Amino acid sequence: MPNLPEKTIFARFMKFLPGILLSLLLLSSCASKFGKVIKSKDKEYKLKMAEQYYVKQDYSKAQQLYSDLLPLYKGDPRFEDIYYKYAYTAYYQKDYMNAENLFKTYGENFPNSAKVEETEFMRCMAYYKQSPKYELDQTNTVKTMALLQAFINTHPDSKKVAEANDIIDQCRAKLELKEFSNARLYYDLGYFKAAGVAFSVLMDDYPDSESSDSYALNSIKSYYKYAEMSVVDKQEERYQKVVADVNDFEQRFPQSKLLEDAVNYRTDAENNLKKLQTRNNEQTTETTRR
Repeated sequence: MPNLPEKTIFARFMKFLPGILLSLLLLSSCASKFGKVIKSKDKEYKLKMAEQYYVKQDYSKAQQLYSDLLPLYKGDPRFEDIYYKYAYTAYYQKDYMNAENLFKTYGENFPNSAKVEETEFMRCMAYYKQSPKYELDQTNTVKTMALLQAFINTHPDSKKVAEANDIIDQCRAKLELKEFSNARLYYDLGYFKAAGVAFSVLMDDYPDSESSDSYALNSIKSYYKYAEMSVVDKQEERYQKVVADVNDFEQRFPQSKLLEDAVNYRTDAENNLKKLQTRNNEQTTETTRR
């Protein structure tokens, strides 16, 4: 790009200067106006402005005003609504930890409110929003599932039950993926016994998973590798476990597309067991001759 003459640059700057100045002026004016509102001693006026900011979705300003107003309106019939909207200002600003606590305490402060069901569900949502990627700690994911199940048990006729069940399924899928990732890591690192155990637990934890037969096959594969790399004296019992696990696979997943692969591991394990038996017989014969 060719260098522009200084006069051209200056001319372009001057072209946009009025817009820049207007924006700065508006920002300054808004800041000045809010400053007057926040400093006002007229609680009714502050509440009116808080409501306006809330409707305009300016949740930061609304939150500041509601925070100031809460102690002033205790005992007032409007206190509940102020608290309710204050909780939502935290949620809408993605301050989910604070929102969770506020939705929880809403139910404690107003147990007879018609909005308790809603705020209990929103508390679950606040936890769900804190659920991280599957690679990270899943404490909030587990907590979300527990809270949602409690919500379903408490409000079985709620319109939110379907959504709650859907979120529980999403959480379970995330936990399943994390567990699979851990099992796969064991395998990739060569910790085949740990991988075999992890895949077996994964299969038992999620028996209805579409990948359940895959987890079982991965467990068989891991135990086969473990037997293969073991010292000779330990190989027999470990190959026998592979055979037993494949037999179990046949019973659990008779229609699985992976059945042939599983049977191949059994065939290989049985062939290795025959070789071990032949070797043991030869050693016994040699010992007898001596």
